[in-house]
Amino acid sequence: MAVQNNSSDVHLMVGSPPIFRTVGRLEVYNPAGKMEAEQIKLLILSLMNDLQKEMYLKNLELDFSVSIPGKARFRANAYFQRNTPAISLRYIPDKIPTIDELGLPQICHNITRLKQGFVLVTGPTGSGKSSTFASVIDEINENRSEHIVTIEDPVEFVHNNKRSFISQRELETDTRSWDNALKSVLRQDPNIVYIGEMRDPETMAAAMTTAETGHLVFATLHTNSAAQTVERIVDSFPENQQDQIVLQLSMVLEAVLSQRLIPTKDGKRVVATEILIVTPAVRNTIREGKTFQIDNIIQTSSNVGMKLIEQSLAELVNRGVVDRATAMEYAIRPSILDKLIGGG
Repeated sequence: MAVQNNSSDVHLMVGSPPIFRTVGRLEVYNPAGKMEAEQIKLLILSLMNDLQKEMYLKNLELDFSVSIPGKARFRANAYFQRNTPAISLRYIPDKIPTIDELGLPQICHNITRLKQGFVLVTGPTGSGKSSTFASVIDEINENRSEHIVTIEDPVEFVHNNKRSFISQRELETDTRSWDNALKSVLRQDPNIVYIGEMRDPETMAAAMTTAETGHLVFATLHTNSAAQTVERIVDSFPENQQDQIVLQLSMVLEAVLSQRLIPTKDGKRVVATEILIVTPAVRNTIREGKTFQIDNIIQTSSNVGMKLIEQSLAELVNRGVVDRATAMEYAIRPSILDKLIGGG
């Protein structure tokens, strides 16, 4: 049903009918069909293997992936609410979309040609970060012979080996922890490492060290802008380590893409992206701790492919894809967007 409706998410909980998220909006399916606890429990357990069942009942929540052969794949989070089972499922297309199909900027093609460094895609949950990196990795897989190791919780898009050899490691199934996976990854002879989410300073430090040793590292963060991303990484560490982290980050960072999915006039969604390309000027700015200058550098560096998310939103408004009110809703710096699209 989710696939037929083009829904991105399905939510099942006791006392409620199934709820679908379609083009960013929640919709109730069959309002009369409220679900019962036993019904949801049986469904959840039927989707899990024995280890997953044990972990779910022990920890009261679990991230995992679900495959329906020939039909669909889902990222799932099973949990309890009000002492009853519940589950949220996110649809993952079988076919990995291309960079162009996702409407991503040219910089994403450039990223596929990098040999080393640290590249971040950021944004809130549901902003398409996983899809962006899946498309980047797939393009590398099509064109380069590399060993790519992904560390995910859970594995979302499944990559088949083409020109590259891809090892996809899932937390708890293939490795006990992010820390263990990152400590061992350098012994697996990787060229490229993808970290599904950087959740703590230990993971961030390991990611930067991996990039520093001559590897290309991709990772995601839940931040809304490029400047905020730099600040979040630095501020995650104790004060006595921050000078070293600033120096390390300034040396390895290559690009930050901060993205949002914006509702369009025709009821679909389109990506709006903020792009920071780490030029020598940006490296100096990060090294000197002047992250407040990053927005201005981005805004005045369109000639090298940088743009604020407001510039991306303004382009969508001017092309008639997104209305002004919606664009303003998603702006981080409304005054800049207002100047770009005019007050009317």
